[in-house]
Amino acid sequence: MTPLIIVIVILVLLALFFVSGFNKLRKLDVSADEALGGIDVQLTRRADLIPNLVNTVKGYAQHEKGVFEEVTKARAGVTAAAGDGTVEEKAAAQAALDKAIVNVLAVAENYPDLKASQNFIDLQKALTDTENQLSFARQYYNDAAGQLNTAVSTIPWMFFSGIAGVGKRKFYDAPAGQDEAPTVQF
Repeated sequence: MTPLIIVIVILVLLALFFVSGFNKLRKLDVSADEALGGIDVQLTRRADLIPNLVNTVKGYAQHEKGVFEEVTKARAGVTAAAGDGTVEEKAAAQAALDKAIVNVLAVAENYPDLKASQNFIDLQKALTDTENQLSFARQYYNDAAGQLNTAVSTIPWMFFSGIAGVGKRKFYDAPAGQDEAPTVQF
């Protein structure tokens, strides 16, 4: 009877270990999804602020039509990428919107009355706050992806990754050229 109990105990322990490994990987995968959703929320918030900023600037700079069209196109790209885009598509859309925002702010530099407008100042502050939250969301996602990637790559969790349907995630890297200051030309 004792060998049967030992076998049962070993089987129960193996089953608990399997369930633990499966659940750990699924939780890490859900955390990475949640973190990626946080980036989407901040990108959407930022895209929603842009029309207000553009409308404020438009009142002062009617002739800068090309800049405003670029912002509209970039904003549409962010909205599409936030819906169901990959990490790379989200990063590319963000880079396009970054460039468009820089151009709008550069237009604003030419209008001292606009820069002194309380509405413009409030929008700039909201945009800065959103940029900070977006930066945090990207870091949070990269941390979650790093934890998942470590688990999927190390023993014993790597043996459960296929069963759990979990794989490595790509990090949210800045698009090429993001490390250089954008140039603005009119």
